[in-house]
Amino acid sequence: MDTLTHSESIVIGCSAQTLYDMVADVTRIGEWSPVCRTCWWDEGGGPRVGAWFTGRNELPERTWETRSQVVVADPGREFAFVVGGTYVRWGYTFTPREEGTELTESWEFLPGGIAMFEEKFGADAPAEIADRTRAAHEGIPVTLAALKRAAETTGAGGPR
Repeated sequence: MDTLTHSESIVIGCSAQTLYDMVADVTRIGEWSPVCRTCWWDEGGGPRVGAWFTGRNELPERTWETRSQVVVADPGREFAFVVGGTYVRWGYTFTPREEGTELTESWEFLPGGIAMFEEKFGADAPAEIADRTRAAHEGIPVTLAALKRAAETTGAGGPR
């Protein structure tokens, strides 16, 4: 994987606001993420810029928790957070389309994350970064498909 950024899109048959409300409710991430099993708001936070939340991630070989900070909370347009405050940015944009909403999920490994991996893993940092990059590339389409199923099968409604 040469690039430390990746994004993919899917059209979902419901409104941008409905999708935003689903994604910005980080307590639901475990419903569609292939790695993150649960999230909770820290200190009574919520989907607003500056709020922090904790997520528990699980793979067969390990379980770990991360704290993330909301960096964009623009209802119906964009929701984004940065893991560790400087490590990795995950973002979601919502673009109205005739048949619903185009949801784009994006991922970017930030310079702070590279530095943290170099400090933590030393000579193994490039392999660890490549592993996380591959996981993001593989996980985004899985997440988008699960979001589509959840939005379209729970009566979330059609385009508005």
